[in-house]
Amino acid sequence: MRFKTIIASVKPDCTDTIVDAAKSAGATGATILAGRGTGIHEAKSFFGLTLEPQTDIILFLIEEHLVPAILEAIAKAGQFHKPGTGIAFVLPVEQVIGLESQMNLIKAKIQDQYF
Repeated sequence: MRFKTIIASVKPDCTDTIVDAAKSAGATGATILAGRGTGIHEAKSFFGLTLEPQTDIILFLIEEHLVPAILEAIAKAGQFHKPGTGIAFVLPVEQVIGLESQMNLIKAKIQDQYF
């Protein structure tokens, strides 16, 4: 079984919508990390304090065959076609441990889809 990681950097107010869309498309869960972003525009300041945009980093470990549908769902839910809404990208995963309890469930789902 092959896996990939989808990493999405999004505004915190969109995180739940994006995770729900990914789950509807087949994701089994996500890890959400708080972060700060920087881009091509300078950070805004308020009374001398620099305001850096907050961002959530959402990590999805996905079975390879589900990646296109989940990535499309993330893009649509996050409105990534609009500037400044977020980005998502996919990285290969070489090895996975800790999913043994889910592997049988995943294999059963695949068999149900194809048989």
